[in-house]
Amino acid sequence: MGSERVSRSLPLQVAAVCFRRRGTAVEFLLVNTNGGNKWTFPKGSTDARLSHSQAAEREAAEEAGALGTIEPRHFHLYIHSKGVFWQPGGVQEFVVKAFLMEIHELRRPDELLRNPTWFSPEEASRRLSKGREVKYGREMEAVIVRALERIQFHSELWGPYHGSRNGLAAAR
Repeated sequence: MGSERVSRSLPLQVAAVCFRRRGTAVEFLLVNTNGGNKWTFPKGSTDARLSHSQAAEREAAEEAGALGTIEPRHFHLYIHSKGVFWQPGGVQEFVVKAFLMEIHELRRPDELLRNPTWFSPEEASRRLSKGREVKYGREMEAVIVRALERIQFHSELWGPYHGSRNGLAAAR
């Protein structure tokens, strides 16, 4: 007796992977999750009236008060989960399109309990993994690795505003 295979796609979210340069160092801006017990990137649902990068940019402003330059194309996809298996609704997985966003200004976020905070890449990876199942923690760590690669090897995309084009590569 054969079983019918059901194909189901995961819902889509968008994330702004916010960063700033401090000399040759890079820092990432993370926010608390709604429950406040984990750290994450500003992220949320798409909007039919906005491109995916514009929706990610909106999330950065709402959740972190972050304003800056966002890349128009995502640089990474990752799997994220919400919920826990022992509560009603269980665990819901999402595919998240990650957009790199260099922050030029911070203002008061619309969502006050998010506590936007800057972290080194190592500390950001540690905070993103903490309290998550191993597979989801690794997904989050991979975003930091890919973001650093993109910042280091494609800095020409950001133009002359940012000074030396190879400052990060020289720091390696």
